[in-house]
Amino acid sequence: MDPTTPPAVIASLADLVSPPAGSAMRRRDFVFGAGTSSYQIEGAAHEDGRLESIWDRFSATPGKVLRGENGDVACDHYRRYGEDLDILKQLGVDAYRFSIAWPRVMDEAGKPNARGIDFYKRLLGALSDRGIRAFVTLYHWDLPQHLEDRGGWLNRETAYRFADYADLMSRELAGHGDVAAWTTHNEPWCSAYLGYGDGHHAPGLKSHRWAAQAMHHLLLGHGLALPALRANAPRALQGIVANVAPGYPDTDTPADRDAASLFETFQNRWVLDPLLKGEYPADMWRLWKGCEPLVLAGDMDIIKRPIDYLGLNFYSRAVLRSPSPDSIDWVRRPDVERTTMDWEVYPQGLQDLLEAFKRDYPNLPPLYITENGMSSDDAVVGVDVDDLQRQAYIKGHFAACSRAMDNGVDVRGYFIWSLLDNFEWAFGYERRFGLVHVDFETQQRTFKRSALAYAAFLRERAAG
Repeated sequence: MDPTTPPAVIASLADLVSPPAGSAMRRRDFVFGAGTSSYQIEGAAHEDGRLESIWDRFSATPGKVLRGENGDVACDHYRRYGEDLDILKQLGVDAYRFSIAWPRVMDEAGKPNARGIDFYKRLLGALSDRGIRAFVTLYHWDLPQHLEDRGGWLNRETAYRFADYADLMSRELAGHGDVAAWTTHNEPWCSAYLGYGDGHHAPGLKSHRWAAQAMHHLLLGHGLALPALRANAPRALQGIVANVAPGYPDTDTPADRDAASLFETFQNRWVLDPLLKGEYPADMWRLWKGCEPLVLAGDMDIIKRPIDYLGLNFYSRAVLRSPSPDSIDWVRRPDVERTTMDWEVYPQGLQDLLEAFKRDYPNLPPLYITENGMSSDDAVVGVDVDDLQRQAYIKGHFAACSRAMDNGVDVRGYFIWSLLDNFEWAFGYERRFGLVHVDFETQQRTFKRSALAYAAFLRERAAG
């Protein structure tokens, strides 16, 4: 698609994904973007002083990642970032959400690594040259391995080292491009539970008690980082991103309704209640008896420091039943649409969740949908990747978000996950979430039909 594309073609393509006519998402001040993360796309794992991360170690451990794959090369974004930012420019997005690799920018003594920091300065400058705002995430799971060797997020000291890192990066990157928003953590639920609770993610530990303590230190690190971020980047938004999902009872019985509520405590309130209420939900310890974290005096006041925005990552829902009191079972409904992650496609869940958060948290800050997307079996046929399921998925979720906004939920932006097919953690390169197809042997990028449709909608909005 180029500037000579006829308006009728643009309108036809745009309709594949666009929000409903009259949607508040069509306002010019609503932020549309796409997202990535450092370990999933950058590659260059051993260059310019980058240290080992927990995902380097985890990926090198037999049996942890599908087919033994790793992020050593990934999308080779470290070298090809200019090409990838040109793709963002072609899409017409307002903003790009990416993360900084902590092991790339500091040495083991906590001193800055100028070569690694310079990459992000160049990246921000190149985004600014293209008129694209940056939403920068400080921690998207790639903890330096030397910190994990000293206990990782089980060690309270890591929260303080994270605050040092946030201070360094917000000072170093000041004046290098337009950082519209700083995010402390991406999905602390995943870092705590998948990393320390069930072992599916790095560092691969398995203990509910450890997961609860890791969560506390992650949230503490978030709160400790905020003063430095505000001092060093006073014009930027400061916030955090949580992965959330609604729970629905399998049957309309008190036991199953309780199971759905317990699921939402585990999935949502475990993170949001400390941030917005300054306390952990009591029901959490019904699920994990005796696993309460060590909380020192003043910790909860630090954790609940005000934030300018809350990012929400939404993909699917859960259906629950209760086999016994204080326990829950996930129910896999047959004959429903699913992605290749085996996640049910249920856009209505996004509306339900947004409206529930508005009701349950009177102090809810402005929201951004910081991730929403799906994995599918995408293949290049000729020069085309016609990802029909993704197109319908985006359109359905845009509509759900629009309905929630019509009902008074303050959503300010929407980022599709992800810009590129990339390293999908424990699933390696098998699961493809990208708007843009990547051939990992040649590094050839190919726009999927969903990307063309997204670009068409954004062009249509700009022209209107």
